Amino acid sequence: MAQRLQIEKSKIARYLQLATLFRSRITSGQWAVDERIPNVDDLALEFNVARGTIREALDVIAEEGLIERFRAKGSFVRKSPAVNVVHHLETDWNSLIGTHKDAKVTVLDHVHGANLPHYALSEGTPVNEYEMMRRLHKRDGIPYLLGRFYLDRELYQLATPKQFRTEPVLAILHNVANERIAHARQTLTIASADLEMAELLDIPLNAPVAKVFRVAVDHAGNLIYVSEGFYRGDMVKLEIKLR
Repeated sequence: MAQRLQIEKSKIARYLQLATLFRSRITSGQWAVDERIPNVDDLALEFNVARGTIREALDVIAEEGLIERFRAKGSFVRKSPAVNVVHHLETDWNSLIGTHKDAKVTVLDHVHGANLPHYALSEGTPVNEYEMMRRLHKRDGIPYLLGRFYLDRELYQLATPKQFRTEPVLAILHNVANERIAHARQTLTIASADLEMAELLDIPLNAPVAKVFRVAVDHAGNLIYVSEGFYRGDMVKLEIKLR
């Protein structure tokens, strides 16, 4: 007898956890296109949840066009989640400064005199004033990155406002402060999309995202640049050469 899977009790609704799992089964081919998927009773038994929870999960992926449901006949896979253009997440400075050249940038928020977030205060000595922008990046009309950066206002004033509305910020930083940067680093972790992030990136709620945190510090130890970016999990690729 097959072991029944247990859906975790968490702040994420069970039907959303199941919708994510069902989506993965379609992506992997476990539930193939044009094939009938297990019925509600079988899925409820497999995951030890109520039949209504299974129906809610199936409703989610049905609205995405992944399955089609028929009374008395069951549910059939109609397509696999779209494979989008992959964004390669670079791991060296020279590659990073050119990585978003073909992206269309939309500014969502702009704050003068912004305070650094608490999590960044241990990275270096804060400067007197920062410019903060939150921006959405799209490639071929598809959103793939929701980012927020804090930049030393003195450096911000060395470029034009138009540049920050249209260009990758690391390329601007490289042009105005390359010799001033003593060291820079980035950290990648995996997170899940909240409601606003899901809407802006056009992904399901709680879908996986790659969270990239970057800092740049000058020779005096001043924190001149901080950024936090969330990449769609289905559009980011990290390659590291091992040998």
